[in-house]
Amino acid sequence: MIIYDSSRSSPSSGFVRIKNLKKKFLEIVASSLVTFSIVSLIFYFLPIIKEEIGYLGVEKETTKLTFGDLIVKMDAYDARMEGLDPYFSISIPKINASADIIPNIDINNSVEYLSALKRGVAHARGTSFPNQDKTIYLFSHSTNSPLNFNEYNAVFYLLKKLEKKDKIYVYFLNKKYTYEVTEKVITDSTDTSWLDNTTDGERLVLQTCDPPGTTLKRLIIVARPI
Repeated sequence: MIIYDSSRSSPSSGFVRIKNLKKKFLEIVASSLVTFSIVSLIFYFLPIIKEEIGYLGVEKETTKLTFGDLIVKMDAYDARMEGLDPYFSISIPKINASADIIPNIDINNSVEYLSALKRGVAHARGTSFPNQDKTIYLFSHSTNSPLNFNEYNAVFYLLKKLEKKDKIYVYFLNKKYTYEVTEKVITDSTDTSWLDNTTDGERLVLQTCDPPGTTLKRLIIVARPI
């Protein structure tokens, strides 16, 4: 609407132009919506942008890793996927046996080794560790009663099912070591010759009681690294 227009030739009369308020309001609303949309897009895409930037950083860092580093990371991942500690643990797929290994246990101290066997498989003190070219001696209870599983942690209950060329995996210091069964022996419960740590080359010795749930004999499984 025009009330006064100073451009008119007559000074005694004229019109005043009042801006279209509705149009102005729409312009403000449109401007606000555009601004809101831009801000929303920034907030929406900011996490994605941050992840992309972070990924680039990780990718750049990964390229610095050696092949050996990647293998170690994969081995540790495999252990954790089995619910094992990559620091020291054992997995025997054929008999579905897996457990953490408690290191440096005194086989002559019943209090010490019984406590260890409630938490996993025990590693005999004085014997070696993987990749040291000597004897690694591991032992665990066996039992023929499901009622005793929790008490004895009978990880090696089915050890007698192993045969030559069956695979055994030991995780140690985030690395995975593969062994292949070469011997299965039933021996006297007093036989300590398998603890000998001066043998020719590395060997993994697994020991449990036989028959299961008794202490009459010992079942010995010997495996060699491959």
